[in-house]
Amino acid sequence: MKNETQMTSIEQVKQTYHSQGFKVQAILEDMQFKHIQQLREQKGITLHICATDEHVPKIESYIRTVKERVRSIPTTLPLGRYLPQLIVEMVYNCVNWLNSFPHKMVWM
Repeated sequence: MKNETQMTSIEQVKQTYHSQGFKVQAILEDMQFKHIQQLREQKGITLHICATDEHVPKIESYIRTVKERVRSIPTTLPLGRYLPQLIVEMVYNCVNWLNSFPHKMVWM
């Protein structure tokens, strides 16, 4: 991905959050975004670049929470097999409910 494309994408995400009343102060990224770090810091957002094969505990914990909640849904359903669209909707539902309530995240 080109630098301009990455910057445009980050700005679009930032504007989406801003339109909902949030202020983006920090972004966790992988090595793909390392070369634009100087450009982002000029815009007032701190980038936290992870090293190769490094995991961010907060993100890993969130992913684990989503997986646990999605896996718990089929225990309440009387079906044996699940269509791919139903699985997508289960993930969407879990993420939607997790994002519905504010939670404090301390990044670093």
